[in-house]
Amino acid sequence: MKDILKILSKNGKERSENIAAMTGKTKEEVEALIKEMEEKKIIIKYKTLIDWEKISEEVVYAFIEVKVIPERDVGFDAVARRIYSYPEVHAMYLMAGTYDFAVVVSGKSMKEIAYFVVERLATIEQVQSTATHFVLKRYKVDDEIIVPLEEEDKRLKVSY
Repeated sequence: MKDILKILSKNGKERSENIAAMTGKTKEEVEALIKEMEEKKIIIKYKTLIDWEKISEEVVYAFIEVKVIPERDVGFDAVARRIYSYPEVHAMYLMAGTYDFAVVVSGKSMKEIAYFVVERLATIEQVQSTATHFVLKRYKVDDEIIVPLEEEDKRLKVSY
């Protein structure tokens, strides 16, 4: 099962015939295992990674550190649910360290993200503080390098 998951995590469109050949299983076994993993929500979703900049769609990403006061009897989960329900939120993690949540958001501009932080996130009663870090350039997303190789080596190499 793990071998099939590894293949699908690299290419969600991989044909079952190819997966069968790579794993030594029959096509039918592969399809049955995939169906079972989908039903059990082991496979949560098939998703396409898109480079929006290549079609001139301006997207700004930010990582927001959020410090909160956990709610009595439910801890961090109730606060997390309020935050991750916003459509701007792409990912959210409970952290150990100086802040409680790491929240990944996107918007059409820095101003749009700032509005989200000021008007939506900071107004949640349990939120104590936030620190927003804007992404300047994305190099690798979901295990995929998104910067073309020719773009990586533009500067002169200097050694000391």
